[in-house]
Amino acid sequence: MPRVKRGTVRRAKRHKLLKRAKGFYATKSKLYQAAQEAVDKALNYAYSGRRRKKRDFRRLWIVRINAAARTNGLTYGQLINGLRAAGIDVDRRNLADLAVNHPDAFAALAGKAQGARSAATA
Repeated sequence: MPRVKRGTVRRAKRHKLLKRAKGFYATKSKLYQAAQEAVDKALNYAYSGRRRKKRDFRRLWIVRINAAARTNGLTYGQLINGLRAAGIDVDRRNLADLAVNHPDAFAALAGKAQGARSAATA
């Protein structure tokens, strides 16, 4: 096996990793091994955080829809059930946006949902 001198490659690799660790606390941004562990952990958190974000937003939308539905005399479940019965296909993201920014449009949807629920039970 020929001898390999990794001077510039090793330096570049370490420099690249230390750049990723910039702003980390204490030795985690200065010492290679500590920085490597911190960067690995941070990337792990970032990966799981991207998945967590989807759950968190859906929970937020449901809370907003429920609050607006209750001002219109329905619960969240009744509203969603009524919208399905009425054949209105609106996702939770848009429903939450309507609830916050356009309460009159949301009230119209809630009225249709309530009408569809009462027609389905009668």
